[in-house]
Amino acid sequence: MTDAVLVLNAGSSSIKFSVFLDKGGEPEFMVGGQIEGLYVAPRFSARDAAGKSIGAREWGEDTGFGHDSGITHLMEFLQRYRDQHRLIAVGHRVVHGGLEFSQPVLLDAQVLAKLEKFVPLAPLHQPHNLSPIRVVAERLPQMPQVACFDTAFHRAQPEIAQAFALPPEITDRGVRRYGFHGLSYEYIASALPGIDAKAAAGRVVVAHLGNGASMCAMHAGKSVASTMGFTAVDGLPMGTRCGSIDPGVMLYLMDELKMDARAIEKLIYKQSGLLGVSGISSDMRTLLASREPRAMLAIDLFVYRIRRELGSLSAALGGLDALVFTGGIGERAVAIRERVCRDAAWLGIEVDPAANLAGGPRISTASSRVPAWVMPTNEELMIARHTRRLIAAPASNVEVKSA
Repeated sequence: MTDAVLVLNAGSSSIKFSVFLDKGGEPEFMVGGQIEGLYVAPRFSARDAAGKSIGAREWGEDTGFGHDSGITHLMEFLQRYRDQHRLIAVGHRVVHGGLEFSQPVLLDAQVLAKLEKFVPLAPLHQPHNLSPIRVVAERLPQMPQVACFDTAFHRAQPEIAQAFALPPEITDRGVRRYGFHGLSYEYIASALPGIDAKAAAGRVVVAHLGNGASMCAMHAGKSVASTMGFTAVDGLPMGTRCGSIDPGVMLYLMDELKMDARAIEKLIYKQSGLLGVSGISSDMRTLLASREPRAMLAIDLFVYRIRRELGSLSAALGGLDALVFTGGIGERAVAIRERVCRDAAWLGIEVDPAANLAGGPRISTASSRVPAWVMPTNEELMIARHTRRLIAAPASNVEVKSA
């Protein structure tokens, strides 16, 4: 019987899952999928390692099917593998670890209580990340669980890079730059030596471009600076998030438009970014296919902000030895990569159009002074690695409690 690790990544309306087998080497992906549309119109899908569909179900609208029901269904679905595989641990993506957690941690009641205190730092993410932890603890009370943090990778940054110019009575409450997408950047840092060892030991900017987008400056595989700060709404414009904005705009919205905190929160998290500028969609594929002027403006602004941030991060590094694209847009949007690389010609990047069209991995010319790469990220694998490392010994298979 082979040991297995379950990885969960829960959002406000979805639960993504992956199961990795522990055969003594690198964790091996076996099955994965998601339950999306929670609380509205839930639908489940699963695929095997070959990408073949092995499960699908829909529950209809207004069924009250939420995180608890989703975890229960997932556990029931995984029962089909119990004769061949033994679940030994569950690893979770948790957005915020605050200042206290700079490494993945085994979960218990005390740790969970501490993580709940970080909800005000990530109100739209943290509660949903913690919900499946409680459900699993109820269904499988003896099952080891591990929390892996999106903020942890950036704790290596110099203190000055994490600081805001605010009085200590504010910053002492934890108001500082944290940075996010850390599990993605950690994976890229672990995989880059395999394709460009020289760059991996030097100065690299990684652009994690997707519905959530950020960039990170790394030196020798360690985070030096990042575009996201106190929250995951900072930095680049994203699918529905505004990115960096003058704080004075918030004062204007409150004073002149009489918007309260919740209305502003909705605006900057859900109604801005590519969707807000284009008025069409938050999906880059839709915008690239559109001829609408506002769609083109949204793309132009996205690329321009990447150009600005790339210059800033390169300055923080004191130079640039490689640029890496990852994330849904970074891995698939040929036109965006080409525009970013052409904008970065002053840094020594010379894009190879044919290689870029083919998806890389190298998309710069052989003569380019600074190489550009495309690397698929794998946050789930990082969580599986950390989870396997932290559990002390395999646990016996545990029955799932009924809902």
